[in-house]
Parts: sequence; structure tokens; C-alpha cells
Amino acid sequence: MAADILDTLEAVIRERRTGDPATSYVAKLTAKGRAKIAQKLGEEAVEAAIAAVQDDRDGLTGEAADLIFHLLVLLADTGLSLDDVRAELARREGISGIDEKASRHAD
Repeated sequence: MAADILDTLEAVIRERRTGDPATSYVAKLTAKGRAKIAQKLGEEAVEAAIAAVQDDRDGLTGEAADLIFHLLVLLADTGLSLDDVRAELARREGISGIDEKASRHAD
């Protein structure tokens, strides 16, 4: 079975984080720090939302790819992985989204 593209991308990002910023976008972004990575993630999220509102399917596809890419860079920077996200999604499975959100604000 072929490797999942997201798992492959995650591995490439983790490998390139410590590379040469002159030749690797991931290394360059990582060198700028977590705040810059988070800023890029936010920019891509806004661009994806704009493409969606404009009903630009091709634009949304590209922006969604950029959003996921930058999320993976941010996860790597924080020491988290897709497996951590998968585990959280599995934990939430079968729980109403409204109930799950309310549980995060419980005292």
C-alpha cells in the first residue's frame, strides 16, 4: 500500500526543518520562529476562506493544500504530529460538536 501523502509530507517537513534556509522553504520558515509560522498559517486560512466565499474551487484546493502544509510545519515546530491530531479526532468521535466545545470551557 502506498504511503499516505500527508504522512509523507510530514516526514519531509520534519527532515527539512534543520536544513539550509537558503535552499529549503521549511528551514527558512522554521528559522524565522513559531510566530512567523503561525502567521503564515493564519494567512493561508484567510486565503482559503476567501476562495470558498468566492466559490473558487481551484483556488480553495490550492489554499487548502497551503493551509495543511503550514499546519504541518507548525505541528512539527511544537513537537506534535498528525498522529496526535488523529488521536484527538478519535477521542472526539461520537461526541456532539456542541458538547465537545462546551467541555473545553467547563470549570
